[in-house]
Amino acid sequence: MTNNVNIMSNLSQYDAAFSRFYSCMRIKTLPLYSFDFHHEYTKVLQNTFIDTARIKVLATKNKWKNTDWDLQSILRDDVVIVTDVNLKIVFASHNLIKMNGYVEEEVLGKSPKIFQGEVTNRITSSEIKKAIDAQEAFENVVMNYKKNGEVYACLIKGYPLFNNKGELSHYIAFERAA
Repeated sequence: MTNNVNIMSNLSQYDAAFSRFYSCMRIKTLPLYSFDFHHEYTKVLQNTFIDTARIKVLATKNKWKNTDWDLQSILRDDVVIVTDVNLKIVFASHNLIKMNGYVEEEVLGKSPKIFQGEVTNRITSSEIKKAIDAQEAFENVVMNYKKNGEVYACLIKGYPLFNNKGELSHYIAFERAA
């Protein structure tokens, strides 16, 4: 019985200390516009999870091997584009709209050349094409165009994706404004 009294006494002391701690705190309210910030952050997080899940579905469905990327951190900062072997876009992450103004629906089924134009360096494009033809990874900075016509430098890291049989399945590119 004395043991229970000691425990109850300790809990009472804990509760009293806890109460004193919180009664001394000053609660600061946030301005209303912080909810917009929170909503945007939540939306980015949600889109990251959606994009990660969709890429994992593509990887599983097509039996990609060697896909040990940290997709969630990549998708937070970069745009991810996946093309089929004919270089037609089959996936574009939500970040695409922030980088160049396009949404996925506008680019699906099209070539990544949709982002290129007059100032795109043909030598760089040729280097990328050689790497793609050789089924090798590449990293280049390309001058691309936003939907509104503005030019921006885009760092592209592209990789061929092979299935479990070793056959070329898709290409994946991690892109960010350079």
